[in-house]
Amino acid sequence: MAAAKRDRTHYLYIAVIAAVLLGILVGFTAPGVAVELKPLGTGFVDLIKMMISPVIFCTIVLGVGSVRKAAKVGAVGGLALGYFMIMSTVALAIGLVVGNILEPGSGLHITEAARSAGAAQAGGASESTADFLLGIIPTTMVSAFTEGSVLQTLLIALLAGFAIQAMGSSGEPILRGIGHIQRLVFRILAMIMWAAPVGAFGAIAAVVGETGLDALKSLAMIMIGFYVTCALFVFLVLGALLRVVSGINILSLLKYLGREFLLILSTSSSESALPRLIAKMEHVGVSKPVVGITVPTGYSFNLDGTAIYLTMSSLFIAEAMGDPLSIGEQLSLLLFMIIASKGAAGVTGAGLATLAGGLQSHRPELVDGVGLIVGIDRFMSEARAMTNFAGNAVATVLIGTWTKEFDKERAEQVLAGKIPFDEKTLVDDGHGGPAEADAPAPVEPAGADLDKGRGRDKAGV
Repeated sequence: MAAAKRDRTHYLYIAVIAAVLLGILVGFTAPGVAVELKPLGTGFVDLIKMMISPVIFCTIVLGVGSVRKAAKVGAVGGLALGYFMIMSTVALAIGLVVGNILEPGSGLHITEAARSAGAAQAGGASESTADFLLGIIPTTMVSAFTEGSVLQTLLIALLAGFAIQAMGSSGEPILRGIGHIQRLVFRILAMIMWAAPVGAFGAIAAVVGETGLDALKSLAMIMIGFYVTCALFVFLVLGALLRVVSGINILSLLKYLGREFLLILSTSSSESALPRLIAKMEHVGVSKPVVGITVPTGYSFNLDGTAIYLTMSSLFIAEAMGDPLSIGEQLSLLLFMIIASKGAAGVTGAGLATLAGGLQSHRPELVDGVGLIVGIDRFMSEARAMTNFAGNAVATVLIGTWTKEFDKERAEQVLAGKIPFDEKTLVDDGHGGPAEADAPAPVEPAGADLDKGRGRDKAGV
């Protein structure tokens, strides 16, 4: 039975690859028709985004509510935010260094059409720090789910988790109920995933039909440089950190998340893989509280790919407009972008809006140049989203290791393929990580025997 189930999902992702290739073909041969297919991709991403708030809520409440000590949750959150700030700064600095070496914008000239496109992107893009912080507070508890804000859902889920935690044993029935809801949510998500080939076909066909080869040829330098920089950051910086801190090979982790990367590549949105990242990080051996806090927070604060994009694109625009940035201006812009990059959602086009808003606030004379990269932003957003995703996966393992909430032995078995991920339910029954040692009582959703072959409980739990 298990083998047949794996075969079905295997065929699903083969279909996604075929759909991407077909979409590229349609985009080149019939661009007019291809552009009309865009709603297929948009609809699929919207279906995934529809499930993000329930997934985050259930994950965090189950994780936080089952831990006795609230200080542990605060320690995880504080460590995560500190790590995110440091890594974002490193990513911004790498973008500046590579941008200065390549000088990709030299020789290009801005047109009036590009000026108007840049001004359109900048409109309403900037947001003050106060507005951002106040925006974390939802209008009502329910509106956090209806408005689709990750940070608002995170706030409500943390409050609910701490409240259940304070209730002690009387809160256990609530946790069991939320456990059942989590299983329902992940089952719906697994059903939605079967629409992935259709969504991938529509998304890729539309972007190829809109862009064609012209923009790719003229702006190939910035694209190639950006992709190479992202790869170096993931394999050298994140890979070295993961090996030194957790003893895990970055290639093994990325292979484990291969289907999620394919999903991101086809939809150009890292949010499309957020629910699956939560499920897979729990399955690989990171405790529920660490996953529940690190992953959703990272999607708003740990955007390494976006950080690299912001600095490289800023240098590119300044050079293309004949107004290169001095070293002092670059450092000033770096400091500004550390703040500006926070809160940029992991959805298509968010990086472009953040870039326009940041330049408008810091160097308004450069805003018109944003139009130069509008045509290729979609292709750059592929690398941006995948780098953000890789950064959050690595961050979850690192923070789990630092807080002693990571089961390395289990991770090695999972990454070696000895404990397969349940693609049908996406729920990792029977493993909550080391944090379960602090739980008042184990809370097992019904049907905990679905993931067979994992009969052991660690630390005597």
